[in-house]
Amino acid sequence: MTKVRMGVIGIGNMGSEHCRLMLSGRTPEVTLSGVADLRADRRAWARETLPGDVQVFEDGEALIRSECCDAVLIAVPHYAHPTLSISALEHGLHVLCEKPVAVYARQVHPVIEAAERSGRTFALMFNQRTNGVYRRLKALLDSGEMGPVRRVSWTITDWYRSQRYYDSGNWRATWRGEGGGVLLNQCPHQLDLLQWLFGMPTLVRAFCHEGSRHDIEVEDEVTAYLEFPGGATGVFIASTGELPGSNRLEVACDRGKIVCEQNRLTLWRLPHSEETYYRVGEEAYPQPAIQPEELPGDGQNPQHVGVINAFAAHILRGEPLVADGAEGIRSLLISNAMHLSSWLGKPVALPMDEALFARLLEERAATSRLKEGCAEVTYATDHSATGRALNTNTAGKQGTEEKA
Repeated sequence: MTKVRMGVIGIGNMGSEHCRLMLSGRTPEVTLSGVADLRADRRAWARETLPGDVQVFEDGEALIRSECCDAVLIAVPHYAHPTLSISALEHGLHVLCEKPVAVYARQVHPVIEAAERSGRTFALMFNQRTNGVYRRLKALLDSGEMGPVRRVSWTITDWYRSQRYYDSGNWRATWRGEGGGVLLNQCPHQLDLLQWLFGMPTLVRAFCHEGSRHDIEVEDEVTAYLEFPGGATGVFIASTGELPGSNRLEVACDRGKIVCEQNRLTLWRLPHSEETYYRVGEEAYPQPAIQPEELPGDGQNPQHVGVINAFAAHILRGEPLVADGAEGIRSLLISNAMHLSSWLGKPVALPMDEALFARLLEERAATSRLKEGCAEVTYATDHSATGRALNTNTAGKQGTEEKA
């Protein structure tokens, strides 16, 4: 094999963009061989727009069984990610799945097991890991140069969405159709970066405000407190109701402070260790003279193209992935823990009770009301606490994996 034949399941907002990327010449080791979508208008778009040798299917299972591809890129409703991933892996296909890997952590274990049994590649579209700013920050933290992390504060509120956005589909912002709000739709990338940079927290206390700024069922505003191994603490704030919003990550370390904002990394470097020098020194109010310095990245930020090319290179030559699929459970566990903490009204320790979360989510999905007078998109979804696939066609998101 010299090229990976890729099929795209779900050709909505992100799925169609992935098709365009593969046809742009920027993914030289990938060829687009097939697409699938439940919606007739999107299939019509594919037939009119894509090259004639790209096969078009009415659903993902048909594409998976067609033998027209070596791998699939899944960009469908959140609830359907695990079901389609397992099916593709069991049919001998490699899988690149859009975020999030699932709606709740209990759904992920069978996917990981299927990947292990199949020997095929299972990867995730965590494209923010390709951003040179975050990669530079990770390298700095991993080097130990700044000493232990003491505090993390991330305010990510530049996700503003209007009511019209939420009313554009009856699945949007419902427990039954989407399974969550800002944490599950807009923030998976930041939650992945959070654990990638700082490790998994051991304790979460969150306040998820449902329908705070919009007429929706799920959370559109979140404030969470985190505790990490070694004593570091964190605050994570997210909202789709603030305009203008902010995206500021501040990291306090033993040897200074790092701020990531407006795609720039700024460092305030202490000349000595806070713990072993300033804390035990003679000065009661030490104020060391520090000049901020901007840390250059490598100028690379390939985003989705970088993930797709790394996926192909891994299949063809065993090169590293941007994000292995098994890692997706980590950010999902943080998201689930935030929801669970808010629902229970108390801190939640990690590892969390995955069965309890699945049951409480199932209760919300059972009473969820899909919105009337909105565009309808259908896809079979899984709301069962045991992870069994449902055979009902309930409203969901077909390939509209919203860009953050």
